Amino acid sequence: MSEHPSRQWFVVQTQVNCEAKAAQNLMRQGFEVYLPRYLKRRRHARKIDFTAKPLFPRYMFVAIDMATQRWRSIQSTFGVARLVSNGDDPATVPAGVVHALKAREDTKGFIQVDARLAFAPGDKVRVLAGAFIDNSGLFNGLADHDRVSILLDMLGRKVRVLLDVDMVAAV
Repeated sequence: MSEHPSRQWFVVQTQVNCEAKAAQNLMRQGFEVYLPRYLKRRRHARKIDFTAKPLFPRYMFVAIDMATQRWRSIQSTFGVARLVSNGDDPATVPAGVVHALKAREDTKGFIQVDARLAFAPGDKVRVLAGAFIDNSGLFNGLADHDRVSILLDMLGRKVRVLLDVDMVAAV
């Protein structure tokens, strides 16, 4: 975005699953939009792939020059639910927020999300899918990049099991 003194970022709430449609329609009207996306790991039929998803589902940023652009047309844009406002005036995004998000993008334009585990060694966990679904165990540690090691109590003894990260949740 070329810096313009009266141009600021605002937040648009979109209709469900209409982020791309709303962005396209806003760009046709001459607005600059920013829809931050990330690659979500998806597991289906024993295969793992990655799909682009909005970082903030149903929300995107739009740059508006309040002095020259007719911002009220955003409210009736196809795919847009509303422009987030404080009373009658659109609510501005604090300076630097959009720039900070763009700085976290990789070369393909996706935000890099830190995949930190929600539990530490010794924490109780529950298996969410697979052959051991609904079993509880203890988190043992990371096995590799996408797998965790947990200890399940089976037949009176602790058995170490390796599972995908997304198959385990903290209890």
